[in-house]
Amino acid sequence: MGPWNRVSVAKCQMLVTSVFVLLLGLFVASMAALTYFGAHFAVIGHASPEDTPYEAMHRWLFYAGIGLAGLLTLGAVLSAIATVREAGCLMAGGFLCFALVFCVLTQMAFWRFHNPAQVEDAVLDIYDLVYEQAVKNPSGTQWQELLAIQDTFLCCGKRTPSSLLGSSEADLCLGEQARRQDCLQGIRSFLRTHGHIASTLASVGLASMVYAMLLSSFLCFAIRSGRSLDRKGTYTLSPRARGCQPQEPSFFRRFQEELALHHLSEAGALHDRLGPSGCSDGPRLLQDN
Repeated sequence: MGPWNRVSVAKCQMLVTSVFVLLLGLFVASMAALTYFGAHFAVIGHASPEDTPYEAMHRWLFYAGIGLAGLLTLGAVLSAIATVREAGCLMAGGFLCFALVFCVLTQMAFWRFHNPAQVEDAVLDIYDLVYEQAVKNPSGTQWQELLAIQDTFLCCGKRTPSSLLGSSEADLCLGEQARRQDCLQGIRSFLRTHGHIASTLASVGLASMVYAMLLSSFLCFAIRSGRSLDRKGTYTLSPRARGCQPQEPSFFRRFQEELALHHLSEAGALHDRLGPSGCSDGPRLLQDN
């Protein structure tokens, strides 16, 4: 495969990769919006006290997701435009966006690996705090917040040795609610499912960023070297068919015929003035006189 074919294949792959990265950015933005505005996280955030680790973590995850989605979208748009217009500067900008996304995803994967249960522990701590306050004071607002959490996660109470036993706790799980799962297990299961989806998106994003950076760097070098797909400014002539003469414009052909006739007339006049010896008759007439 020649260099021109390699550049053509790389440009097609860059366009497909840009579309995929654009869709990935849309998924990341949807995941960030679901994490911040979703019913499960919203009810936990409403019940959590101010200045808790959960609030800071929740806000940081949302801003990080929106920032990643913006960088993914910008990188995909810049790479697609640079591929079509063969702009080296735009391709370099797309490579920079992909590199930033790769660094952020690597940092998030490193944090997730060293703190796998940090988000889960923060949410469960909030539920424990609301649960204990609601059981101690059933007439307070914590009771309504506890019921909202249980209705959202479809769970009821918690079965641990540290639970407060009493009539208030027994009133939480009556009728059909008694068949629900333990809230600690329900919250943990939901957060783990959410975390698995986020980890999958991060893994796909890392692989896509590596591939996109390789393509963008190769195309940036190719564009700056002058190897374009369309070969702008280069023309090739097709071979002539056997027995066919090239057709010239009629105006140009008439001009050539008139020029040939003019040369023939001048040659005839010159022949008339010259004698057989090739000399002019003028000097001979002067000698006769």
